Amino acid sequence: MRWLLNPLSEWHIPWTVPGVRQPARLLVRLTTTLGGGIVLLLLWEGLVRWQNYPPYILPSPGLVWHKFLAVAADGTLWRHTRITLLEVVAGLALGTLTATALGYILAKCPSLESLIGPYLVAAQAIPVVAIAPLIIIWAGTGLTAKILVTALTLFFPVLVNTMVGIRSVEQDLIDLMRSLNASRWQTFRLLEVPAALPILLGGLKIGTVLAVIGAVVGEFVAADQGLGFLINLTSRGTLDTALLFVTLTTLMGVAITLYLAVVALERRVLRWRDG
Repeated sequence: MRWLLNPLSEWHIPWTVPGVRQPARLLVRLTTTLGGGIVLLLLWEGLVRWQNYPPYILPSPGLVWHKFLAVAADGTLWRHTRITLLEVVAGLALGTLTATALGYILAKCPSLESLIGPYLVAAQAIPVVAIAPLIIIWAGTGLTAKILVTALTLFFPVLVNTMVGIRSVEQDLIDLMRSLNASRWQTFRLLEVPAALPILLGGLKIGTVLAVIGAVVGEFVAADQGLGFLINLTSRGTLDTALLFVTLTTLMGVAITLYLAVVALERRVLRWRDG
């Protein structure tokens, strides 16, 4: 019950190991990740030299790095990354807000879930890439259509996590709030949100990665800018495989950065769990 009375009382780091200092553990993680990346690059370089692949089949890491420097210097990479990042963030915000609101309503109204739940599941069974052209036709080829595709991509996982999180609140705690004459808003703010937050943030982690995929799908269908456009441009015959690798790496960087931002938010707002 202490977390209910004072939910932001202590800092919580879920991967802290007793007896191991936090900076040392972080250094071990960074070293391991960096070492794995170096090994991967060495294997990549060795494969290119062993098979003597031409650059349009498999460029070497050095060639990809020089291409990255070139497109970064002339502003091409940043210009397209900025557009994709805008689509991802806007779509993530739109999809998360709508999915969370609807998920809360469905969690509190089982009869409404029985009515529209099957239709939501049926809609989720349709690949987003299949309905993206329809969204482009309805919303045009501008930024709005890409944001809608992005929001639709992450909508269902966040919706399900919201419902699971709200329904995970123990009935005894709800009864306790009622016995204290708490209003519906107080119950929502002081009990339901803190109790469901771990599951909600888990859904947001999934949604963050899916948002990047959704933005690229939207750019594949109709776009003249964005990282998805660069990938599509390469596949249409330019055979600039080094640029393709640069674009894919940038997409991974965007996804990892946003995911780590959610992880940092999770550690910040859930530091009370061990209190």
